[in-house]
Amino acid sequence: MPTFKEILAAYDYSFPKEHIAESPASPRDSAKLLVYDRKKKKVQTAIFKDILDFLPKNAVLVVNRTKVIPANLHLTKATGGKVSALILNQEKGLEVMANKKLTIGETLTLTKKHRFTVTKSNGKSWLLKPDFPAKDLHAVIENYGSTPLPPYLKHSPLSEAKRKREYQTVFAKDEGSIAAPTASLHFTKPLLKKLQKNGIKIVEVTLHVHLGTFAPLTEEQWKQQKLHSEYFEISEASQKALNEAKKQKRSVVAVGTTVVRTLESASDAKGKIQKRFGDTKLFLTEKSTIKVVDGLITNFHVPRSSLLMLVSAFVGRKKLMELYTFAMKKNFRFFSFGDAMLII
Repeated sequence: MPTFKEILAAYDYSFPKEHIAESPASPRDSAKLLVYDRKKKKVQTAIFKDILDFLPKNAVLVVNRTKVIPANLHLTKATGGKVSALILNQEKGLEVMANKKLTIGETLTLTKKHRFTVTKSNGKSWLLKPDFPAKDLHAVIENYGSTPLPPYLKHSPLSEAKRKREYQTVFAKDEGSIAAPTASLHFTKPLLKKLQKNGIKIVEVTLHVHLGTFAPLTEEQWKQQKLHSEYFEISEASQKALNEAKKQKRSVVAVGTTVVRTLESASDAKGKIQKRFGDTKLFLTEKSTIKVVDGLITNFHVPRSSLLMLVSAFVGRKKLMELYTFAMKKNFRFFSFGDAMLII
């Protein structure tokens, strides 16, 4: 049995910094596309706007309609110290992760009219109670919060206004993510119309992306084969459409790893969507059986990550690393704002 360190090393690769995309392609569907046909074992390169040429006939594209919230709050302690707080949850108060240690009972100031009191801590996160009407919290976050970007994009040239616009998909409707489902960033409204006009069905689901997307994989997660928890939801109409597609043997193509986690978590052993909502800790690896998803559109992920391991469930680790090497040689742009890969 390989050790955890050996497993991580097997999913490691090096890349020049210039391969990190700091802003999306413009227009978005002008990004590069690497296509891997598993049956033919064939690799091709194209432009994303031409993805119709490679999708199976009458395929069903499943997208994530989650919306990124401006989840970074810049607060000030009574001492004058600055605190950056990342919103994790809003269901039972405002749960945040802070870059500095906080004290129960202390007050944090956002603006002259908006302050928070620290009420609880579990050692990893803090619960903040607003000292203003709770009904105003949403508007306050929208007005004063900033858009979180992955750690490798901390030097992004995008202004806050552009971040709010560019780090959001055309499908975004349900607020709750602290990161965008980045495979969907390549789609434009004209491209969607073209796909639908040519028999491609678009089905929407929701999975709110949590902090775990950025966090390094831990040995405990590997041993338990469980990842961070993320909430998903599938409408009755989407459930019906997906089960009907499987009956008709139409190819179900997931747009992004978040959609894969959603569909595989919601299905039974035969690949029928049973659960409409819930929390998933699903950890997919090279040895996992994929029950629902027939194809995948995904970006290029950071080394040693659970996302990289998820994609290996479709092609195997060895082939995946070969595809990454190929993409590097062809000057593909990597990570959240980078180019795309289609596995069919």
